[in-house]
Amino acid sequence: MKIKQRLEALGLWAKRTIGTLYYLTIHPETPKLAKVVAIIALAYALSPIDLVPDFIPILGYLDDLIILPLLVGLAIKLVPQNLFQVCEAEAQEHPVSLKKQWGAAVFIILFWLVIIGLILKTILAGFGG
Repeated sequence: MKIKQRLEALGLWAKRTIGTLYYLTIHPETPKLAKVVAIIALAYALSPIDLVPDFIPILGYLDDLIILPLLVGLAIKLVPQNLFQVCEAEAQEHPVSLKKQWGAAVFIILFWLVIIGLILKTILAGFGG
């Protein structure tokens, strides 16, 4: 398989997976922990902020190739198989459009601000205590 075909297949998988994770986060039967992991996976996938910036050769993309699949796999493992199949079918029937999703962008920015705030709070508490 050529590199272009592999990248296209990876892009298609990512789009389907993002849609499935989205429907998992809004499904009422999804366990809370699975929702949290799915939200973190979505935020990481859609966020322009990475743990290791993409401009760093090799390592910049390596974190995406390791962290994102782990988060997706964990989210999928935390839900019953039949629920995953229902959400996957919903994602195929009603694909999620990522264009002009200002609410999602605001959520992702707020998510990262909360994470940074918690890290700073933990660090500062370590100095004070």
